[in-house]
Amino acid sequence: MAVPKTRTSKKVKRQRRTHIKLHVPGMVECSNCGELTKPHHVCKSCGQYDGKEVVSK
Repeated sequence: MAVPKTRTSKKVKRQRRTHIKLHVPGMVECSNCGELTKPHHVCKSCGQYDGKEVVSK
């Protein structure tokens, strides 16, 4: 059975885990209603994309 020869320090352990975190998606403002949406996606509140109505509400 594998057993570590020396103890892993707090610094090394935390350096290894720096990439384990939540990422906030980049948000842009809708040109029609002003609500924050994901870029290159249809606005959920007004249903517009690129200045055109794609989904009728």
